[in-house]
Amino acid sequence: MSPREQWLSFCTLLRKEVVRFCRIWPQTMFPPVISISLYFIILGELIGSRIGLISGFHYQEYIAPGLIMMAVINSAYGNVASSFFGAKFQNHIEEMLVSSMPTWIILAGYLGGGVIRAVMTAIIVTGVAMFFTDLQIYHPGIIIGVVLSSAVMFSAAGLINGIFANKFDDISIIPTFLLTPLTYLGGVFFSIDMLHEPWHSIALANPILYIINSMRYGMLGVSDFAAVWTFLIIGVFLVIFLGLTLWLMERGTGLRT
Repeated sequence: MSPREQWLSFCTLLRKEVVRFCRIWPQTMFPPVISISLYFIILGELIGSRIGLISGFHYQEYIAPGLIMMAVINSAYGNVASSFFGAKFQNHIEEMLVSSMPTWIILAGYLGGGVIRAVMTAIIVTGVAMFFTDLQIYHPGIIIGVVLSSAVMFSAAGLINGIFANKFDDISIIPTFLLTPLTYLGGVFFSIDMLHEPWHSIALANPILYIINSMRYGMLGVSDFAAVWTFLIIGVFLVIFLGLTLWLMERGTGLRT
C-alpha cells in the first residue's frame, strides 16, 4: 500500500472506532460520570471530612487525580477489548487481515480509538471533579503525557484481552480480577506512606501506583515518586504490549471465535 492508502485505511478504521463508542455514549461516557460523582459524594463528603488532610490537601482534592486516571484506564482498556472481540465475533477482522492493509495500521486504528475515548472521558471526568473540588493544574505537560501514554498502554492490554477472549464473558475477567484490584491498591484513595509492611513493599510492584502518583503530581504538585519512574515503567510495558500484539496478530492467534 502507498503511504496515502495507509493513511486513508488508518483514518477509516479510527473513524469507525470513534463512531462506535459515540453512538452508544450512554454506555461509554455516562457511567464514569456517575461513578466519580458517587466517589466524591460518599468518600469525599461523608468519609473525607473525618480523614482530614493528606499531604496538605483535603481528601476530595487528593483523590481527584486518581479517580480521573481510573476512568482513563478503564475506558481505554474496555473500549479496545470489547471492540476487537466484537470484530472477531462478527468475523470482519479476518477481512482486514487478508487485505493489503498492514497489521500495524489495524493495531494503530484500534489503539487510536481507545486513546480518543480515554481522553474524552478524562476531560468529562475532570469537569465533574472541578464541580466538587478546586483543582489547579501545576504541570500540564506531565498530565498530558501520563494520560496519553497510559491510554496507549492499557488500550494495547485491552487488545491482548480481545485477542485471547473466546466469549463475551472473557472480556470482564481481567478488569474484574486484576485491573480493578490493582487500581484500588494503586494509591487512588491513600498515600503509600500510610501502608505498613508487607503491603508497602507489595504496592511498590504495582505499575498503576506510579501512574496515579504522576497524575497527582501534575495536578497537585505532590507525589510519592519522581515522574521519570512512571514514564520509564510505561515505556517498558508499551514495548512489551505492542510487540506482543503485533506478534499475535501476525500469527493470527485467537482471531477466530
